[in-house]
Parts: sequence; C-alpha cells; structure tokens
Amino acid sequence: MSGADTKPSESLSAIDKLSIDTLRTLAIDAVQKANSGHAGAPMALAPVAYTLWNRYLRYDPAHPHWPNRDRFVLSAGHASMLLYGLLHLAGVAQTDGGNEPAVSLDDIKKFRQLDSKTPGHPEYHFTTGVETTTGPLGQGVANSVGMAMGSRFLGETLNRPDLPLFDFNVYAICSDGDLMEGVAAEAASIAGHLRLSNLCWIYDNNTITIEGHTELAFSEEVATRFLGYGWQVLRVADANDVHAISGALETFLQSSDRPTLIIVNSIIGFGAPKKQNTPKAHSDALGEEEVKGAKRAYGWPEDAQFLVPDGVRENFQAGIGARGAALFADWERFMGEAKAADPALAEEIDALHAGRLPEGWDRDIPVFPADAKGMATRESSGKVLNAIAKHVPHLLGGSADLAPSNKTKLEFEGAGTLSPFEPGGRNIHFGVREHAMGSIVNGLGLVGLRAYGATFLVFADYMRPPIRLAALMELPVFHVFTHDSIGVGEDGPTHQPVEQLLTLRAIPGLVTLRPADANEVAEAYRVIMGLKDQPAVLALSRQPLPTFDRAVYASAAGVAKGAYVLADCDGTPDVILIGTGSEVQLCVGAYEALKAEGVKARVVSMPSWELFERQEEAYRNSVLIPDVLARVAVEQGSVIGWDRYAGSAGTIVGMSTFGSSAPIKDLQAKFGFTPEKVLQAARDQIARHKK
Repeated sequence: MSGADTKPSESLSAIDKLSIDTLRTLAIDAVQKANSGHAGAPMALAPVAYTLWNRYLRYDPAHPHWPNRDRFVLSAGHASMLLYGLLHLAGVAQTDGGNEPAVSLDDIKKFRQLDSKTPGHPEYHFTTGVETTTGPLGQGVANSVGMAMGSRFLGETLNRPDLPLFDFNVYAICSDGDLMEGVAAEAASIAGHLRLSNLCWIYDNNTITIEGHTELAFSEEVATRFLGYGWQVLRVADANDVHAISGALETFLQSSDRPTLIIVNSIIGFGAPKKQNTPKAHSDALGEEEVKGAKRAYGWPEDAQFLVPDGVRENFQAGIGARGAALFADWERFMGEAKAADPALAEEIDALHAGRLPEGWDRDIPVFPADAKGMATRESSGKVLNAIAKHVPHLLGGSADLAPSNKTKLEFEGAGTLSPFEPGGRNIHFGVREHAMGSIVNGLGLVGLRAYGATFLVFADYMRPPIRLAALMELPVFHVFTHDSIGVGEDGPTHQPVEQLLTLRAIPGLVTLRPADANEVAEAYRVIMGLKDQPAVLALSRQPLPTFDRAVYASAAGVAKGAYVLADCDGTPDVILIGTGSEVQLCVGAYEALKAEGVKARVVSMPSWELFERQEEAYRNSVLIPDVLARVAVEQGSVIGWDRYAGSAGTIVGMSTFGSSAPIKDLQAKFGFTPEKVLQAARDQIARHKK
C-alpha cells in the first residue's frame, strides 16, 4: 500500500457539522419532494465533498469559468444533489462576475422537474459549475483523465517562467459502479502510464448497488488493482472523518509522480434509521418517516424543509469563496504580466478561450489534382490533418494503436509525442483502448482543446457512449474512422462496418461526413474545424479512390452543404444518382455511360445527411428535385434511412447482410457495388417512372 490507512481523529467543529448536515438535508428534501432521485450517496459523501470544496478546491465561485480552476467531476452522477447543494452553498455565479446564482434554493426545490437547472444527472452547458455530463457510469472518471492530460498540456505549452498560468488539478468522486465499468479500467491504466499526478479519484466504497451488496458481483481488491496501474492508493476509514480526508488530500497534493486513488469507506444513506446501508437508500426517496429519522440523527429540525441555517453560506464564503477570489486575482495578475511580455502568447490564449481558430489556420490545406487512380481518403486525410495542425497549436489527438493505418500521426517538426515526460506532445498513443479514448478526447475538449481520436469505423461501436455524450455536451471534438466499408476486404465481416454509419447518423447533434475523394476530405476538415458546438466523425476509405477533375465536375466546396450536384445535365434529369464516399465513383461511372447514351442524369454527392438537412428547403429541392422520382442511392452500408432520399419508389444499392472475407473486387461483385449494377438500377428506375 502506498499510503497508510487513516484513522478517526478529532471531532468536527460546530460550523463544519452544520454545513455538512445542510448538504445532507438539502439532498434529502429535494429527493423527497421530487419522489425521485438518489439521496443515499449525498448523505454519505457530504463530509468528503465539503472538505474538498471548502478547504482545498482552487475554484472561485464568482468566476466559475476561470480557465485555471480545479475541475471537480461527480462521476457518480446519480448523486447529483450533492453537487447542486455545493454549487448553491458556495454561491457559484451563473456567469463570471454576475449576481445570478448558478443554483438557487428554488432550483433545488425543482429538482428533476421539467426545464429545471437541477436535472436528475449533472448536465454540462446546462448548469454552471457542472464540468461534464455524468450519469453513464465510468464516463466521468474517464473524462477526468482527459482533463488532467489537458492541464499538463496547457501548462507545458503556455506557462512561462514564474508565471503558472495553467496547473489545475482534477478531482473525481466515483462509485462502485464506476469502477466496475470497463471504461474506468482503461482510463485508469493510461492515467497511471502517463503519471498524471494532478489527478485524484475519490472512491465511495459504500459496498451497495441497486441489486444489493457488492459482494454479489464485485469481490476484487480495488487497491491492489490501482497499485498495479501505477497509482498512489490511500484509505480513509470513515467518510465522516474530515480530518482524515484532509490528510489524504494533503498527501495527494504533495505527490508528483503518479495519480492518486483515495478509498473512502462510507455508509450509504447515513443517518436514515432503517434504510442506511441498504439498496433502498440508493435509488428511492426515503419516505417521510425515514426523512424525520435521519434529521433526528443529525440533530436537525424534523419538520424543516430546505433549511439553510445562518452561518452556513458565510462559512463557504470564508472558505472556498475567499480562497478562490485570492487565487483568481493572482492568476489575473499572472495573465497580465504574460500578455504584456508576449503578445503572441496573449493571442493564443485568447483564441483558446474563445474557441477561435488562429489566423491562416487553413492556408496550407492542399488542393489535390485530378487523378484517375487517386488515393485512399485516409491518406488524403493524413495530409490535410497535418497541414491544419501545424497552424493550430491547441489541436492534438491520436489513435487507438492504429495511427499507421488511420494516418493520423502528426509528423511536422515539433509535433512530439505526449508522454509522462513530454506532456506537451501533440500525438497521443491511446493504446488499444477505444472506449477510454473517446471519453478522454471529451475531457480534452472540456478544458478547451481541439482533440481527436481515431480507429477503424467498425470499432466505433466501442465508442458509442462518449460520442453520444460529446453530442449531448455540444463539444467540437472529432474522430477519424477509417476502413469504412466492406472494402476492408480479407479481414472479413468482423472488420467490415455495415450498420455503423446508420447508428452514428442516429445520434442527435453529431455531424457524420463520408467524403468521396481527396478534395472532399479537405472540405470536410474545413467544416469540422469550423464547428463550435457539435462533434463530428469522418468515415474514410482504406482503398484508393479517384480524385475527380473539378474542372469537369463541381467544386468540392459543396461538402459544406452536406450534398451537392457533382455532375449534371441540361434540363431536368431523367434519373438522380446519389452516393457517398467510395460509391460516388460508381455513380459517376453510371452517369458517364448514361450521358453517352443521351440519357439525362445527375450525380449527387452526399457526404453528410446532417449538413444537408439543415439547408433551406429551396436548396434541398434544387439538389434532389421533388418531381424526379427515378432515383438510385448507393452506399456500402445499411439501407435503412436511405429511402428518405431515394424515395419510396427509388432503388437503394446497399448492404442488408454482413460482408465476407475476400479480396475487395470479389466483394464488390458479390454485393453489387459495380458500375454495371448501378447503371442497370438507373435504367430500371427510368423505365419505371417513364411517363
């Protein structure tokens, strides 16, 4: 054990106890009023959260968006009332320097009600002071790893001698459930590898889950596991011992070579006479009699509801309020000195905070010449990504052990590799940890960095929760997914994505882009880098795709609108051919054959459903002419959803089964992805709709 077990020490002061019990009873009353929620964890953890916030957290309630604030992540998001109580009692402002509270007492009374600022689980962007959306267990702690990496990156790249602009710590409270989730194990592993000494997880070891005691399914020695990851492990024997908690936090602050796990033994529903230490304290309102019993145990007025006694808010103001104000003032002075000494640094920091791209960020994006052989879109993606990243210093990311295949390595001079000893490196080696990669990328985005991850499209399945949460949080992160079709070939159906594009397109707020050639890739990156409140994914080919001659076909700038007319005819077309990615070339081949026969045809390249749907109806109708019912949609993925664009009477050339293991040409012939098949589908459509 890298830290001795702590033992109970001196008793609480009266104001400490009053403040802690206020946190407890606010949670009890809010859950009881809503008749829904989780009061048990706040009742147990109030002493831990109070000690952290009022004695240690570097956080200015008057400036909750201060860039160098410590981050507090309630990974056990079901305990949301613990966080809402802290935000209220600490007097956290809705906006920096403003007077409106982030969470008022009335907000707490509206816990879990429609449009309240106190939803059932904490939601980023919705309630000031919530640093990340938590609820799906494991995601918060995994986000915290990205935040800690981001703190070190910012410090390494932006700090100046004697001017510590960025050195914030990251604290996360996690539950048994968090530590059972695989994503937490992945994240803890990479945190230990990177020696993130600015990261502290506080594990609420209450041994109770919804089904019963954790011994039903969880018997491992957590401390040993984390020691194996390379963490410092400390124990607090009693969650009510604020002095022992302080000792553990002091030990964390003094460590400099590894992350810290503090295992805190607690009693869920502490104080409830019949429900404490039972599953009933986890997910149910206590009931009136248990509420009164708990309040009696605390020495609290039994019938008082939402009571904040005199002196409690003042106690927080004297603690986190005064400390945070002084720290913020110091930081403002440091920033003033740094900006005066280095105007370029000032501009970089201002751009970072505003989410603004540097001037000339896109000046080296290549224009690719026409080439019948072309290149894989993963290849052109690598070239474009490098051209952008060298001008965007806060852009970093990496792959889940597939950078040579994903082509996502940043290779320009000075890019470097992020490591325990080079925290400012731009290339991140996530290892074979797709799930944690997605969550860590979100954590990096949450501290203001532009971050990306990469793997094969089929493994997007391993990343669904963090991608969904990125969309929910409106984070402008992105992922590069290569090997985007059955064109993967001999690796077979386990590696051939069929349904992945469909499932990604189903996520509200996510922009999915499947470019057809190198110049569409370049335009797709322009779209991605311009996003401020949406995540994006790129689906890219393994196999070479022709680079279209843009003197013959339309400009790739149409990518920004999601779909555009790539090739057209005079007058109204007899048939519209719609494709994405590698299948656009099949549409162009059929188009040229029809054109030679004197048939009027149109090719629509549709790299992004989402971008197309946000265009004005007039534009959409100009691309997909409503009166032209003869349509063929082509994509090496699920046919579900394509009827929206092909029409109920159109033809969809797609996948309705898994793929096979074979060379790509054999696969394309077997599943019908050939110019001949598309041409025949077009002829059949023309004949069907001929007037």
